[in-house]
Amino acid sequence: MVDFKLNDTLRLRKPHPCGGYEWKVFRIGADIGIICLTCDRRLLIPRFDLEKRFKNFISRGE
Repeated sequence: MVDFKLNDTLRLRKPHPCGGYEWKVFRIGADIGIICLTCDRRLLIPRFDLEKRFKNFISRGE
């Protein structure tokens, strides 16, 4: 299980349709809220799905 924290910057395995791979965490819970750093699109994704799509941390938050 990956320990996500607020303001973590993540890299996912597949790009967003805008072409961006980097996302920032803005909400923690059963669903994780992430923001695309390329187009500012907000997305709520279940923790289980995000853990499958997660590749690595670019920077750690709080």
